[in-house]
Amino acid sequence: MELGLHIADFTWPGGPGELGPQLARVARTAEAAGITRLTVMDHVWQIGPLGPPEHEMLEAYTTLGFLAANTERVLLHTLVTAVVYRQPGLVAKAVTTLDVLSGGRAGLGIGAAWNGEESAGLGLDFPPTAERFERLEEGLQICLQMWSESDKPFDGAHYHLGRTLNSPQPLSRPRPHVMIGGTGERKTLRLVAKYADACNIFGSPEAAHKLVVLQEHCGREGRDYDRIEKTTTITITPGSEPSAVLADLQALHDLGFTVAYVMVPGLPLEVIDLLGTAIIPEIATW
Repeated sequence: MELGLHIADFTWPGGPGELGPQLARVARTAEAAGITRLTVMDHVWQIGPLGPPEHEMLEAYTTLGFLAANTERVLLHTLVTAVVYRQPGLVAKAVTTLDVLSGGRAGLGIGAAWNGEESAGLGLDFPPTAERFERLEEGLQICLQMWSESDKPFDGAHYHLGRTLNSPQPLSRPRPHVMIGGTGERKTLRLVAKYADACNIFGSPEAAHKLVVLQEHCGREGRDYDRIEKTTTITITPGSEPSAVLADLQALHDLGFTVAYVMVPGLPLEVIDLLGTAIIPEIATW
């Protein structure tokens, strides 16, 4: 089992003036501890239950570029990008740029978006639910086409690209890792089966059922269920007992999850130390 660090809270000691140095330290410390992935949210305001909207939040792709410059090995992606916040052609270009400059370490995490409040606040697109899912599927198609040898036009119901040229192409082969976040059984998990390398499902009591639904979609789409990475998130606090963390991770692993993204309230350095000394050595053979 692998652990990623999901950095979702930027309200840290020292305030905004210390965010750069602190974030660089977090990234380097996490990588040295054996964490294999770093992710950030694609939100422009903080979300509950982490804090009120007024708390500090950094723009996702700028932050990923900063993390790339301060690491050497970890996979970098959002958890997850709201497809309607940016044109998909620009998303594909941003992930490509991150991949090239990081030496092939970028992924695309993407979803249909849910936060209407921040969208209205900053004037971001937030169409009705059905249209957001239509745009999610078209966005995936555009990214995959731009990461291929084709630069033909794309003419969808919502997006119209005259030429899907993308130069340079990503270093990742065959393309950047694609994760779709969400648990919707009719739409989201079908899109995972059709397009993605990974899902991200909350480790709730319904998780086992969601994985069964994903397996059924894979059968209909002709995908090998075992080749789709099953990822989840887990919250760990500085006071967490290693035995309890290991028990939670074991339960997730037994359900079929092979990657857990650790979310930490506040500055995560103490939790990174816990993971590196007591958790990662134990789960390395799972």
